[in-house]
Amino acid sequence: MKRFSSLIYKSRSHYFSSSSPSSSSSREAAISMEVLSIVNSVDPMETALEQVVPFLSPSIITSVLQEQQRNPSLCFRFFVWAANRKQFRSWESHNLLIDMLVSANSVDMFDAYWKVIEEIKRFGNRIPSDAFAVLIDGYWKMNDAEKAVESFGKMKDFDCEPNLFTYNLILHVLVNKGMVLLALAVYNMMLKLNSHLNCSTYSILINGLCKSEKTSDALQLFDEMTKKGIVPTKVTYTVVLSGLCQAKRMDDAYRLFNNMRSSHCTPDFITYNTLVNGVCKLGRMDEAFVLLKAFKKDGYSLDLNGYSCLIDGLFRARMYKEAHSMFEKMIEAGITPDVVLYTIMIRGLCDDGRVQDAFELLRTMSSNGLVPDTRAYNTLIKGFCDKGLLDEARSLKLEISEVNQFADTCTYTILISGMCKHGLVGEAQNIFDEMEKLGCIPSVATFNALIDGLCKSGELNKAHHLFYRMEIGRNPSLFLRLTQGSDRVVDGGSLQTLVTKMVESGLTLKAYKLLTQLADTAILPNITTYNILINGLCKSGKIEGALKLLKELQLKGKSPDSVTYGTLINGLQSVGRENDAFMLLEEMVKNGCAPSAAIYRCLMKWSCRRKKTFAAFGLWLKFLSGMPKREEKTMKLVEEQLSKGEVERPVRSLLDMDMKLGDFDSAPYTIWLIGLCQARKTVEAVTLFDILKEYDINVTPPSCVMLIDTLCKQRKPKLAIEVFVYALEKGFVLKPRICNNLLKNFLRSPNGEEHAFEVLKKMESCGYDLESYLDDDIRFLLNSCWNNFN
Repeated sequence: MKRFSSLIYKSRSHYFSSSSPSSSSSREAAISMEVLSIVNSVDPMETALEQVVPFLSPSIITSVLQEQQRNPSLCFRFFVWAANRKQFRSWESHNLLIDMLVSANSVDMFDAYWKVIEEIKRFGNRIPSDAFAVLIDGYWKMNDAEKAVESFGKMKDFDCEPNLFTYNLILHVLVNKGMVLLALAVYNMMLKLNSHLNCSTYSILINGLCKSEKTSDALQLFDEMTKKGIVPTKVTYTVVLSGLCQAKRMDDAYRLFNNMRSSHCTPDFITYNTLVNGVCKLGRMDEAFVLLKAFKKDGYSLDLNGYSCLIDGLFRARMYKEAHSMFEKMIEAGITPDVVLYTIMIRGLCDDGRVQDAFELLRTMSSNGLVPDTRAYNTLIKGFCDKGLLDEARSLKLEISEVNQFADTCTYTILISGMCKHGLVGEAQNIFDEMEKLGCIPSVATFNALIDGLCKSGELNKAHHLFYRMEIGRNPSLFLRLTQGSDRVVDGGSLQTLVTKMVESGLTLKAYKLLTQLADTAILPNITTYNILINGLCKSGKIEGALKLLKELQLKGKSPDSVTYGTLINGLQSVGRENDAFMLLEEMVKNGCAPSAAIYRCLMKWSCRRKKTFAAFGLWLKFLSGMPKREEKTMKLVEEQLSKGEVERPVRSLLDMDMKLGDFDSAPYTIWLIGLCQARKTVEAVTLFDILKEYDINVTPPSCVMLIDTLCKQRKPKLAIEVFVYALEKGFVLKPRICNNLLKNFLRSPNGEEHAFEVLKKMESCGYDLESYLDDDIRFLLNSCWNNFN
């Protein structure tokens, strides 16, 4: 935040004049003494001070304030008087008053300032916005954001209009408290009042929107800013670039970066690291190293942050050896790792299955004088949970407090998720209850983890109870108040409307308290929560309950995503409601939610199970037709060929197009292969298998098994052996049942012994343990064949 805290002060450059040195220090000292005499002896001081205005300067004002620190009330009153004149305002004066408040660390000092303001009001004198800016900034520096917001709200009571600096200051406070909704409401009020806005105003809001993962809104605000002729600074560009990278919109990030350079705004190390981090987070390491090479020409060199980004990216790309080499290279360069980088290394080791090494690294970190923070512990706790080492995970959680750290919501969420994944839902519930007793507020992710565990263990009633408990929050009266009446709050949009109304009515503090209460007590279910419950209901055959939940989430202003629709479509298919499934697909498209490849693959599987094999592949063709760069002429030709029951020509055409575009998904072909086997279309199945082999596309083990079984049943042993040999050569370890069934088919068919012994010989050469693999029936048949042969 150090980088962005300066944003609120930029507006003051036009507002405060720079201090000019006096021609004579003795003359300045004499004037200062005269002013001090008035301040200390004349009450009220304002009229008497008017006589010395021609002799004053910002430096004299600051000098008087420094001398008057022993009497905070008179000091502040003099500051208020001086701030009414633009030529006397200076950054030094503002800072001096803030330092007095912070160093005193006392409510009495704030009370003294408020009494001064009340007194000035009684005398009918004007109170400048700077007086409130001091109070707002002081409260913020003392970590009392609510008082800062209250001070801003009280300006109206003193007939004081906020200036740009004060507006930016309160926006800074709200954004840093996560109150982006309230910050936007203040911004809208500024627009209605035709307030002057500057780059700092927009930068603060854009930063808040990006942190809230509202990248599209941030970009919209950025465009609005540039249309008004406000030139973005380096900080503004970097904030937006960071948001785009977080949203995985790298193409947009590159465009903005090029725009930044063409606008003669020079990137700095933070900007470069932001872009490098963006591609690394996506695991696009080749791209990251190309960027590095280009940036080095501009004088960029890797620092600790740069190395951390690269090592993190290498781990994400599962390039574990390269990540460790990069770490060693950094050490050789004389750069010392910090807690953040050690945490990245711990996560990388855990992802590589080296949990014990990760644990040792945590100890090394401590021995090097670095205290692991909660995030470092959480990373290792997750590693233990993923490996099923739940006792070790819980022990590590207890260790957190021993190093003066605290287990947080993330710690408990990781443990709850780990317990649920290993079937210990009761233990997970105990951990959930424990965290609430300790005052650790569960997050949406915490609720989702436990609800998912309950659904998967068949405890749907408990899952629903937890869902409604989550929705109502820890303050039922607040929930009821917000969901009833004319200003009902059912989603983010209606909440934004309510907050905006409150701000425009001068109820900024009330809006702040409402949002604080919501943050502290209400954890609103997100679409993931609904998806978990819908999935649980569908798997339990309660499809009507799942559809009811779909309607409920839509009424509450939430939009179903591809996972929601996909789960319901699969659920409807599983209970035989095929037409309803396709109607839901149409509804999904109408609602602007593009069906994913997973949904079409799901529909293909169900069509294949119903022996509608060519209709199944037609569905995939429909999906491909909606994809970019697909040749319309080729797609129409393929469709015609499929309608005639052809396999070879349409499959070859599609594979050629896929290979050319470098956008290939083998799943639809293997689904279709299984479907053809289920429909006993053996010739077509073998044709498809041969084409996939020719194009060097791996046919999955289940597809091989299904094809072998089908060929055996249709008395085509030679073809079955070809598929079996293919599976062996690919290194697939087929289950004993499959091998035994294949051998039985051969041994029970006329002249099949030769084929059986050929299979056995191939199995043995591929490392199969025939002693453990062959069942008693096969042994008996083999012995019989051997005896007959002899």
